[in-house]
Amino acid sequence: MGTNDQNPRIEDVARAAGVSVATVSRALRGLDNVATSTREKVQAAADELGYRAHPAAAKLAAGSSHTIGVAVANIAGWYCAQVVGGVEAVLAESGYEVLVVGVAGAEARRRFIADIDRMHHRVDGLVLVDIRLEHDEVERLRESELRVVTIGNSYPGLSSVRPDDISAARLAVDHLLALGHRRIALIEGMRDDPMRTEVSWRRREGYTQSLTRYGIVVDPDLLEGGDFSVIGAQEATHRLLDLIEPPTAIFAISDEMAMGARGVAVERGLNVPEDLSIVGIDDHPLAQTVALTTVRQDPPASGATAARWIVEDLQNDQCVLSTQELETELVVRSTTGLAKR
Repeated sequence: MGTNDQNPRIEDVARAAGVSVATVSRALRGLDNVATSTREKVQAAADELGYRAHPAAAKLAAGSSHTIGVAVANIAGWYCAQVVGGVEAVLAESGYEVLVVGVAGAEARRRFIADIDRMHHRVDGLVLVDIRLEHDEVERLRESELRVVTIGNSYPGLSSVRPDDISAARLAVDHLLALGHRRIALIEGMRDDPMRTEVSWRRREGYTQSLTRYGIVVDPDLLEGGDFSVIGAQEATHRLLDLIEPPTAIFAISDEMAMGARGVAVERGLNVPEDLSIVGIDDHPLAQTVALTTVRQDPPASGATAARWIVEDLQNDQCVLSTQELETELVVRSTTGLAKR
């Protein structure tokens, strides 16, 4: 190879020097987190190839594409849309753009992580929303040198922000217990969840903790999966109400599922809350319309926090490990009342 090669790329320099593209970028920018021997090897390879970064290419290679990727498990869901909105609000102020990618299911997730090096050329940082990762996938992200923040799930070595899901569930269930309910059903995500969604099991943990404090043993018959959807919750509610001893209250771990449960109760001639109390989590815009008791969280705040951390890291050319749990608040409306039995 020599200086008469036409249009050498940063990948060519990385290959010649035997290092990653990210290391070439850092070395040529003179950052202090590159060993002197590595910097000299990179510079020698660049000189031999006659590599000179085009301004646009340098912007990308230097981690300055001014685009942040947001990978979401449910691209059509209200919660994910709210999180993305929070990300966009912060990035718009900071001069960054957003690239939203749907990653629905385990196979899509595996393909996405396997292709993370190409994503590195398109974005400066990455927000993962409600995406459950395997151990090797976490390691791949950590090695990618992308700024990564997870929302809803947390992993060693990656920054994370999420609502306090256990406390949120306890607020909901404690409210029902205080009203005298003892047969409280749980409509969670998926009972057999291949993605092992942390939000779902943490909210189940809060439910279990509240019942245990009251000396109530969790009844497996009162645990149903609603697939985080209105239709899934409707099917789950029919099964619960068909029990020989149906619940007097339902705690659904999202407002959309709680509204699905309420619709079934009304369809079957039950009065809410006289015959069946229902509580959700989110404070979805429609929750107030149907007077749903819920636990309010702030999805845009999660997205905004994640975006702010990434922008600060990029501006300061560092990677600070951060974690935060956001507070939640019980909002009592008209779908919960005193237990009659």
